[in-house]
Amino acid sequence: MNTPAREHVPSRPTWRCRACGIAWPCSAAKLRLLAEYRGNIPGLMIYLVTLREEAIAQLAERNPGTRLPDLHRRFTDWIPARSR
Repeated sequence: MNTPAREHVPSRPTWRCRACGIAWPCSAAKLRLLAEYRGNIPGLMIYLVTLREEAIAQLAERNPGTRLPDLHRRFTDWIPARSR
């Protein structure tokens, strides 16, 4: 039997990819998001900024007093500039 493929979605509150375990959004998630939001880059930015703020709150709660990674770069800086 074939096992269903796991989706490249965030695992909260760690914000790692459920499928591949790396920091979300992973490469597969980025490609899926770009395809899903093709023609609606402002909507993609709103979605990712909302998730970024959720990630900041959850990661800060899990790791009080530690410096968080650059979540702007991780969540939104990868979107091609010509698409913004």
